[in-house]
Amino acid sequence: MRGNVNQMQGSLVAGRYRLGDSIGSGGMGRVWRAHDEVLHRSVAIKELTAALYVSDSEQAMLLARTRAEARAAARINHSAVVTVHDVLEHDGRPWIVMELVEGHSLADAVKEQEHVDPREAARIGLWVLRALRAAHTAGVLHRDVKPGNVLLARDGRVLLTDFGIAQIDGDTAITRTGEVVGSVDYLAPERVRGHDPGPSSDLWALGATLYTAVEGVSPFRRTSPLTTMQAVVEEEAEEPRHAGPLAPVISALLRKDPATRPDASRAEQMLAEAAEGRRPAAAQEFVPTRPVDAHVPLPQQRGPQGYPTAAQPPHPPRGGGPTAVQQPYGPPAAPRRRVRGRVIALVVALAVIVGAGTAVVLRQWDGGGAAAGPAESSGPAPTPGGTKSGGAQETDGLPEGWVRRTDPFGFTVVLPGEDWERVVFDEETRQVDYTPDGGKHFLRIAADDSPDFDDPYEHLRDLDQQVGRRLVDYQRLGLQRLTYRDRDSARLEYSWTALAKDTEFPGPYRAIDQMYLSRDGVEYALYMAGPAEDWDTTREQFRTILRGWREP
Repeated sequence: MRGNVNQMQGSLVAGRYRLGDSIGSGGMGRVWRAHDEVLHRSVAIKELTAALYVSDSEQAMLLARTRAEARAAARINHSAVVTVHDVLEHDGRPWIVMELVEGHSLADAVKEQEHVDPREAARIGLWVLRALRAAHTAGVLHRDVKPGNVLLARDGRVLLTDFGIAQIDGDTAITRTGEVVGSVDYLAPERVRGHDPGPSSDLWALGATLYTAVEGVSPFRRTSPLTTMQAVVEEEAEEPRHAGPLAPVISALLRKDPATRPDASRAEQMLAEAAEGRRPAAAQEFVPTRPVDAHVPLPQQRGPQGYPTAAQPPHPPRGGGPTAVQQPYGPPAAPRRRVRGRVIALVVALAVIVGAGTAVVLRQWDGGGAAAGPAESSGPAPTPGGTKSGGAQETDGLPEGWVRRTDPFGFTVVLPGEDWERVVFDEETRQVDYTPDGGKHFLRIAADDSPDFDDPYEHLRDLDQQVGRRLVDYQRLGLQRLTYRDRDSARLEYSWTALAKDTEFPGPYRAIDQMYLSRDGVEYALYMAGPAEDWDTTREQFRTILRGWREP
């Protein structure tokens, strides 16, 4: 049954659930609309596709987390929590059968509307809080409250979903020592500092979620997971400009010290008042705290086999551009430009490693890869060989030492060696990086199925203007129209100087960014950057990567 989406539609899972269309996907899994042929009802099924690309031990952990998610949700009886019907193993990986919610997520609403009305955001927060109170009463901590896990049904209901990394009282932990789980934008300071979370940690995440809803950008997102966590611990959020009566509630929930945050009952009362358009008087006592000690140790990042990796992984702005090298796109707290759909324009977002489904953060999944930029028109690329374990494939037709990998997002990439590690740069927009050295050199691929531009050249021309105003010593080295595999394409090359205050890799840098539109209208942005001193080697690697790139 393993195959692409079209091949899987109509398949029968566990002899009972007939798959319909795919209604969502991410780096860890895919959600299907399905029909229960026993009870004759529509359901949603979450397929953990990441299980296809990991070792046996990783598969066992994924299965344990899947069962824990089902068990956690099953303990909560509340209309604002998505019901889990079943958990099963099929085709070598775990699946969860859930209530089908017709609608979209709060994250989708933020993308579409730019700013959610504060009274509506307060109403949404009120229902999420009620779901959390029910969960906490049942002994369950959610630990991954964020806009993507808040569902807005067409009938007006608000539901909390994805208990994939929930913690249940009395359960044995299923995370590794030193591993941080959850989406780093929404981790409470005490969790970043390695303390045991409590109900107030979920309330912090709710506050950050509401901030994102009304402001259009998460309050602490910076240019990498580590700098984001540093901001969570040390910095206060920028004063919200669009929050109205919700502003003091958000401020109260984002108190650094969990002991000084409002409890659930007080927070519920404040949200109810804000939903009515009244500024909650009780929230005024919660004023922003002073930054805490800046010398708080952060969790050590670990690679696929658990070994420590470089302290600063590569995380440039969405769609390309150097951030591990230097942050080129303005102050981290600047609101993102809103677009029609998933965006890959480099100037519009800041990055964070976010897992989907189980939302495992600060881990780099073994296997999988991304591709970087189309080059000049060329002949057909080598035919991929058979798949190996971990997503790797045979290296037929490739230079010596190169490997071919299939990414969990579905595309195939060739890489200069086995040491290139995968980092999920932006789960929601399907962007991944590959790096052999913690970000000194890196490769990125991003896919946008609702691009801002219908002409890749115009997209890169706009990007050139944005980047040129922000990078030190920026110089455009080339901007040209190309044809890549019979499709319209364009390429931008540029150089700049990375500063020591911004990166552990200062000095002259070069980058190449190429975009093209596929036949089904998806815009692929393919990007590579590295030090100018060995750019000839990097650029030649880029050419080989282009020849081996395969769309999903």
